Amino acid sequence: MNKPIFNVEEVNKVIRNRRSMFIAQFKENDPVDDSIIEELLENANWAPSHKLTEPWRFVVFTGPGLQHFADFQADLYKQRSEKNGNFIEATYQKFKENPLKASHIIAIIMKRDLKANLPEMEEVAAVAMAVQNMYLTATAHGLAAYWGTGGPTFWPEARAHFGLEDEDKLMGFFYVAKPASDRWPEGRRSPIAEKVSWVK
Repeated sequence: MNKPIFNVEEVNKVIRNRRSMFIAQFKENDPVDDSIIEELLENANWAPSHKLTEPWRFVVFTGPGLQHFADFQADLYKQRSEKNGNFIEATYQKFKENPLKASHIIAIIMKRDLKANLPEMEEVAAVAMAVQNMYLTATAHGLAAYWGTGGPTFWPEARAHFGLEDEDKLMGFFYVAKPASDRWPEGRRSPIAEKVSWVK
């Protein structure tokens, strides 16, 4: 294979213009084509991973699957909160309604390979890099997307629903939709010089 030639300016542009866009910025009832989501996932699959463990796993909810996810997280919230005496109707409705405003919701899972004998941090980092590839691909397509760790992400009762084994982790959900507006969010970063020291 010959060395690839890249357009560095375009790469920089995509990276520096990646933004998180949330539910309120989603265009509802105008789904993203599944082929684009498949492209996001294919690019996720090319993230680096130590010993090629490829620890990322994804569950994609779309169409009627969004209702399935909404019902699952709302019902589980209700069970948990009523048991603890802190049920909030508005939170329940949010869990029930927000998923239906997305085009696709992708559950992000870290599948542990204990035989590889790697620190957990390396596997978590590999999955995070896979999600960054999804973010960048969504940006290149002009889509609204964000990675959230709310809802059932850290609820032990949700683990069985996603087929998690003892060392696996549910690492949140990647929401994707078309943006409601052509206006792209401004970025905010402090200068990189404030975060780097050089040793020469």
